[in-house]
Amino acid sequence: MTDHPFRDRAAIVGVGATPYSKNSGVSTLTLALRAISAAVADAGLTIHDLDGVACHRVGDSVNASVVAEALGLHDVHFFLDQFGGGSTSHAIVGAAAMAVVTGQADHVVCWRSVNARSEFRMGGTGRAAPDAIEFQYQTPYWYATPPQQFAMQARAYLETYGVGGEDLGRVAITQRRHAQASERAMMRAPLSMDDYLAARMISRPLRLFDFCLETDGAAALIVTSAEQARDAPNPPALIRAAAAGSLVNPQPGIQFPVVLREDITTLPAKPTADTLYRRAGLGPADVDVAQLYDCFTITVLLQLEDFGFCAKGEGGSFVSSGAIELGGSLPINTGGGHLSEGYIHGMNHIVEGVRQVRGTSSSQVEGAETCLVTNNPLPPGAALILRRDS
Repeated sequence: MTDHPFRDRAAIVGVGATPYSKNSGVSTLTLALRAISAAVADAGLTIHDLDGVACHRVGDSVNASVVAEALGLHDVHFFLDQFGGGSTSHAIVGAAAMAVVTGQADHVVCWRSVNARSEFRMGGTGRAAPDAIEFQYQTPYWYATPPQQFAMQARAYLETYGVGGEDLGRVAITQRRHAQASERAMMRAPLSMDDYLAARMISRPLRLFDFCLETDGAAALIVTSAEQARDAPNPPALIRAAAAGSLVNPQPGIQFPVVLREDITTLPAKPTADTLYRRAGLGPADVDVAQLYDCFTITVLLQLEDFGFCAKGEGGSFVSSGAIELGGSLPINTGGGHLSEGYIHGMNHIVEGVRQVRGTSSSQVEGAETCLVTNNPLPPGAALILRRDS
């Protein structure tokens, strides 16, 4: 198989994060600067070594130019201020990797900073509907928020494949168990199946613990060339491959991907996976640990299938087998994920992926060399494969 020209040529050399909380008490600018400063220190660099900036946001955070100026960076060679939520985080890291491999920049800092609990609550209904074509048909029926949208996918999946709600619960319970080992996690109290089933129904069949956490916080990482990364004080995480993918709706112009999709139980993860594995020269059997985008428990089951770890409809039995736990064939979301650690829209998953590759996670997978990190709930989804530097 021919090597992809970007394979293993860029690396994540530093990571940093603020505490994750319900009320940070500071601005998203302050959060961003704190996470970036921590990532710079972790990389053994100075702020002025940075010559590229990349972030993503949906009108809920400080923009990249303000952050660059606040850092004192007045001659930025690579600049990306990407609109989008969790489906965008991994794409900006892929773009940063291209920038360093092609010589546009030497050290690109990527970050996400939000006060998603104390300020802009993404799933709230107390604001005008988006100006997308389909919302004029959805809002009269109060079908407008992510919980309602993903509940439709969950219900279709459970009914189509005969999967029980307990299988969704096992995702939440496993990730809570992983979170208990991490002082960074917002939710560390033990969670039992009885607790899960007794929790209130939010949008049938999704209960309280099927939901990600609304979180204040920031996470950042620094991308540089593999050569430069090897001089850093901490082991680098090589970017083996990056990919993005989408699913075409049957009616052009209709943006929301679930309602009119031919199969609403398949995510953009499927085309992303095909491209990612081809570029990496690897397959599902080569992945040691995964950080799967878990805005809701249902997206974990769907991605396990779409990324080839089990057959279609078998995500529930795969989870119930213990495969996603520490010691299983594919431990997932080892920091607790968005369900228990915090929800920094995919960026904290990448930070945890780096920790796994370095061997420094609070729930370390023994001998982990490759980590899949995804953000594929909505198009355009994206994913990374990180690899230990041999």
